[in-house]
Amino acid sequence: MRFLILAAAAAFALPAVAQTPAPEPSPATRAMAAGYKALTVCSALKNAEAAGTTRTLESVEGNELVGIYPELDGLVREMPVEIGERMVSVAWDERMPPRTAVYRAGRGCVIMPVGWAGPDVVELATGRPRRDDFPVAAPGPQTEQVAAVIEGAFAGGYGEGANTTAVVVLHNDQLVAERYAPGFDASTPQRTWSVAKSLAGTVVGAAVYRDEVDVNGRAEVMDWASPAGLDGQSTKDDDPRAAITLDQLLRMSSGLTSDTAGNRTDAIYFGGVGVDEQVTGWPLIASPGTRFRYANNDILLAMLAIDRTFYAHPPSALFQRLGMYRTWAETDWRGNYVLSSQVWSTARDLARFGQLYANDGVWNGERILPENWLEYVSTPSGPQPDGPQGYGATFWLMNRSEGIPPDTISANGNRGQYVIIVPSRNIVIVRRGEDPTGKRFDPIAFTRDVLAALD
Repeated sequence: MRFLILAAAAAFALPAVAQTPAPEPSPATRAMAAGYKALTVCSALKNAEAAGTTRTLESVEGNELVGIYPELDGLVREMPVEIGERMVSVAWDERMPPRTAVYRAGRGCVIMPVGWAGPDVVELATGRPRRDDFPVAAPGPQTEQVAAVIEGAFAGGYGEGANTTAVVVLHNDQLVAERYAPGFDASTPQRTWSVAKSLAGTVVGAAVYRDEVDVNGRAEVMDWASPAGLDGQSTKDDDPRAAITLDQLLRMSSGLTSDTAGNRTDAIYFGGVGVDEQVTGWPLIASPGTRFRYANNDILLAMLAIDRTFYAHPPSALFQRLGMYRTWAETDWRGNYVLSSQVWSTARDLARFGQLYANDGVWNGERILPENWLEYVSTPSGPQPDGPQGYGATFWLMNRSEGIPPDTISANGNRGQYVIIVPSRNIVIVRRGEDPTGKRFDPIAFTRDVLAALD
């Protein structure tokens, strides 16, 4: 009887479900992963060398290349990398040339297009950067309390699994606290990710102060202009995008298509596609100025709109004036700045950038930004995002957070990059990180605790 019951049960058992193997990554995905690795390794190693310090491949693989986009993460880990004196290459398809990033003196690395196998014609940087020491505040109870807060940042107290690599705190233009993770130091550049957007807004502000740009005027994007309007004045009547202003681009309210969070621009960042080849082609889906949608393309378009000013005043000239000697704004292979994300900078250099705003646009007694620029970037005059922070013009606003002065602004970037500026208290807080996907650092709680320690 027992045999019969077992046999009957077996007869009615459901067949085992065969597991479908995961699909092989497409060639396009493999090419993107190889580009991501080539550019990241090139920028991390070569920019560190130019800054007068060193990084190792092991450090880059353990920080920048951990917890990246899920579809690229496993591929990036397995792909072999070849590091040369002037180039970094990653093999990805036996039928195609490797994806290659090329280092250029003073301009960092650039990812070349898929299939590029050109000659190495790049000169290496020479010399060493100038010293960039800050005046150091006298030790005391405040600095000890701030150090205790920073210890929490490195120990995971502001986000489990977050990876803090650097913290710098300035108060009254003096260094109050500074700390680095193993493998990083004061001379180590890291990718700013979207902190670059606030740097881009500062580049615009400097051009406005020089009376070269009207921030409230139409964005001079030539692809949207008629042949008669190549002087930037008249535009096509049948292209409504020509009405988008530079201000709307800086406030993320262009109304242009943005189909993913941030409107990921992987083809530009890692695919070797030129900025001017892609960003001008997006159609409108809302009237300009009526919708907030955080998008890389808006800032890339803003930079295209003022690129005529870069011949005499490239971003590097502004960085040099601010003493940001270890900061490099990288471009695509066609020479367009990727100032929505692709800047490499040290924590100290970003603290200098924050100081410019803490001092209302004045640096060493010289005005760099218009007198009202701090008010401009920190005013939420356009449509606003949901969530704990508002948005001004290329800066996030901490105007909704208890315990934090309402004039506090922040430059935020992927993987935990933050430059937090409290003008009313002359405080700048820089936190650098390499936070894996899904592991978030809490900048609001961290800022609140640093400010309380400085009270």
